Order: sequence, then structure tokens, then C-alpha cells
Amino acid sequence: MALPAQKQTATEALLSSLHLPEAGCTRAAREAALARLREMGVPGRRDEYWKYTRPDSLITPDAPRAATFEAGEPMMFDAVDRLKIVFVDGVFDPEASDPLELEGVQIERIEDICCKDIHWAKDLYGVLEARGHTPVPRPLAALNTAFAADGVAIHVTGTPSKPISLIYQHASETSDAILHHVIRVESGAVVTVLENGPAASRFNKCMEIDIADGGTLHHVRAQGRDHERRAVTHMFTRLGEGSVYKSFTLTVNGVLTRNEQVVELTGDDAVAHVAGACVGDGDFLHDDTVFITHDAVGCESRQVFKKVLRNGATGVFQGKILVKPGAQKTDGYQISQSLLLDDDSQFLAKPELEIYADDVACSHGSTSGAIDETALFYLRSRGVPLKEATDLLTLAFLAEAVDEVEDKSLAEDIVSRLEGWLARRS
Repeated sequence: MALPAQKQTATEALLSSLHLPEAGCTRAAREAALARLREMGVPGRRDEYWKYTRPDSLITPDAPRAATFEAGEPMMFDAVDRLKIVFVDGVFDPEASDPLELEGVQIERIEDICCKDIHWAKDLYGVLEARGHTPVPRPLAALNTAFAADGVAIHVTGTPSKPISLIYQHASETSDAILHHVIRVESGAVVTVLENGPAASRFNKCMEIDIADGGTLHHVRAQGRDHERRAVTHMFTRLGEGSVYKSFTLTVNGVLTRNEQVVELTGDDAVAHVAGACVGDGDFLHDDTVFITHDAVGCESRQVFKKVLRNGATGVFQGKILVKPGAQKTDGYQISQSLLLDDDSQFLAKPELEIYADDVACSHGSTSGAIDETALFYLRSRGVPLKEATDLLTLAFLAEAVDEVEDKSLAEDIVSRLEGWLARRS
């Protein structure tokens, strides 16, 4: 079916400003992604999964200008012993990065594997992204697969002694970065991947993760610092039998952030937890869009999202659990909640369950409200000042999401950043 004229015009205007990178072994995937994008067209407000979030600034040929962050607070995870991989405005910075060497892991740049005709990443690059368009089109993910010029391929065969840390630095007020990462976790391997930094004025990032039977990946991400940045991210994850995937995202600041998670549990007894804590102030829109598919027996999934909003900030949550026929003994849990600190902010939620099996335990819930006046009175009556009492209740509200971070030192770092945000916004 032909695209509507308005969508066709917007799509061609964006594509005219881009060019396909040197492809190598990823050429077929890039050309297929470009064809998908032309067929779908760029997103618009009439699209079902974009009705709460204006995509305009994500699809203009030129990135909107965004001031860089003034130096002050230290970067996230600085106290963690980690292998650092640094990108500045979407370009790998070898001088700021550690050597790409770590026991139990092979790390290469996407740019380097493009020069090879045969590589393990060829069987993954663009594959999970392509699967993720059913049943919901994700055109900005197809755009990423087609045009990403940099990123890393991470092959985990053991259990490295420290996390792999992807650091995104923002240096230019007009930078427009597109990064694509692929990760393969082999059977029995365990790895932690960290992400942090504002990345660019406009950032489009895609990560494809394939976890083999018995593999484990912990993912912790912090999006913050720059107040004017715009970002859209996609994570496509496929889990094998008995595998584990746990992902947590902290988001602070930014004009527009949309994080999409697409998770397929394809092996029996797999576990997937996806969580997020978001704090927003003023001209701020944060959108979590999650689609989890249970396609095997005895699998567990959790979605835990908490948003604290004030001064007119907007939060969006769109989460779905799909249980396919035969996916018996599924345990699916979904909760999305917002804490509105004034009457000007809003939370828009669309929780969904679609179940085609009869032996399941699935639940979902979504609430939005103000500070609990009873709890606030209890603290005030015991001598706690109003500001401190409000901050304590705010942190308690976010705790269920932060508790999804398995590494307690990382969780403590996240809580300290939330405390800092509350202190600055007093």
C-alpha cells in the first residue's frame, strides 16, 4: 500500500540527507532495512504507537541544536572498574577508550567488521531488528540499521572480570549520532554492560542482543546531564533456554527521550526483567515503549517503570505482554506508575496483555497520583522538614524500579544521582 503523501514527503526528505556507509558483510542487512523504512515511512502522530509522542524533531533532516552540559557533576559509573569504550558525538574515540581487550570477550568496531565478508555478527546485524517489526512497525530502528556508521560487536564466550562500559560524550551542539551495537552471549557466559552519557544533540541507538541457552546479560543504563538532547533508542533481545536478561534505565533531563525494548523469550525457563526510573522537570517528555513476547514454556518477565514528573513534564508508558499459543506456565508482571509533583504534569499509559495460553499468571497495572498526604503527615509530625520528607517519599516511590539492579554498588550510584536531582530541583 502506498504511503500517505505527507509521510512519503517526510521520509524522502530525511533519506536525502543520509548516505549508506561502506557495507561489507552488513550490506544485505542495510539494504533490507532501507527497503523496510521506505515501505513503512517515518513515524507520525497518526501511528498507533506514536500518538503520545511527537516524532517531528527525530525525523527532520537536520538535528535540532542542543547546548552541551556544563562541567560539574562526575559522570556515572566513574567509581566502577570497567572496560571503557568511548564515543564522542557518535564516533569512536580510541584515545579516550581502553584497549578493546578483556578475557572471555571479543570486541570489534562495526566499521572494522564491515570490511570482512565473513563474521559472526553478519548473522545478527539487522536480524533481531527486522523481527521486531512484527506486529508493530519501528521505522527509526530500520533507519538505524541502514545508516549507522559506528558501534561495536561484542562476543561474550566467558565471564569477564569487569563490566563493559559504553560511554557517549556530547561535544557539538549540532551533532546527529547513529550507533548500532550487536551482542552475542554464548551458553553459560555472564556479562554486565553499562551505558551512560548524553551522546549527541540527537541520538539514534540500536542494540541487538542474542543470549544463548544458559547465558546471562545485565544491562544498566543512565541517560542524563544534557537538558536539550533528543534521543530514540531500541533494544532487541532474544533469549534462549534458561537464559537471563535484566535491563535497567535511569533517565534524567532531556527534551525528548523514547526508549523501546523488544524482548523475545524463545527458550523454556528464560527470564527477562526490564525496568526504568525517570525524573523529569519542565519541557521534558519521556516515553518507554516495551513489547515482550513469551514463545516458550515456563518463562518469567517483569516490567517495572516509575516516573517522577513536575513543572509540566510528560511521561509515557506503552507496555505489552504477548503470550503465544503453547507458552504455558508463563509468569508475566507489568507495573507502570507516575508520581506527579504538581497539577501541570501528566502521565499517559497504555498497558496491554494478549494471551493465547490458559496456564499463565499475568498481571498489569498503572497508576498516577500525587505524594501520599498521610505518609507526608506522618514524617512531618515526627520532625522531618517538608522538603526532606518529600524527597524521602519520592525515593521510596522509585525504589521498586531501582531494586531491579542486581549489583548493589550500581544501585547505590543510581540512588545518589536521584538524590542529587532532587537537591538541585528544590
